[in-house]
Amino acid sequence: MTYHAHVAKKFFAGIAAAAFCLTVYALAPVLGNHVRSDSTRDDGSTITLAATQSNVLPADFALTALASLPVKGRAPQTGYERTRMFGQAWKDMDRNGCDTRNDILGRDLTNISYKEGTHGCVVISGVLDDPYSGKQLHFTRGQGTSELVQIDHVVALSDAWQKGAQQLDQSQREQLANDPLNLLAVDGALNQQKSDADAATWLPPNQKYRCTYVSRQIAVKKKYHLWVTTPERDAMTAVLQKCER
Repeated sequence: MTYHAHVAKKFFAGIAAAAFCLTVYALAPVLGNHVRSDSTRDDGSTITLAATQSNVLPADFALTALASLPVKGRAPQTGYERTRMFGQAWKDMDRNGCDTRNDILGRDLTNISYKEGTHGCVVISGVLDDPYSGKQLHFTRGQGTSELVQIDHVVALSDAWQKGAQQLDQSQREQLANDPLNLLAVDGALNQQKSDADAATWLPPNQKYRCTYVSRQIAVKKKYHLWVTTPERDAMTAVLQKCER
């Protein structure tokens, strides 16, 4: 079954001051072109999922938002368990009848085929323009192939736990784990390489995507009241200072 998406682009405009920009950061993705993808399933219902384009708001805005984040050391990771702290993976948080993993695959892949009888939910194949490597990857669901395209938490959950997520309640942590702002379909090997690293210790090999990547991490940390470490802040600043303004 072919997935027919009708995409309407919305542009942020008229941001005249940094204070207003910070409100945008706190309440919504801080990436430049905000896309709302309303897609019709075979039963006539719609799936609505927030998505983001590759370009970001001006780097000066991202730097302003970064400067507003608290700077602290890491909290202990003692007792951390992914499922207990952030809930079962890939819940259907928006209750659209489809789990988060398939929602993100449906958002980020093109030329998608869906499993029959799943109402446009389960992705069985598609093409990914991988933001981390800059390469095009072909996804096929199945043993030994599904893991070639994985869903990355842009701010790793373990990193979030050590930088403020311990203060969130269970519902907020589960929202963070399934928030489309914090999720990207990416090259599986690079996702494993990244693990739970922050910007101080890992950045995408595709240098053209680093501005977007760092800005997105800042957006997530602003939205969920997380902090950064000094090395992390310095690494983010170094990236953003090289971005277009």
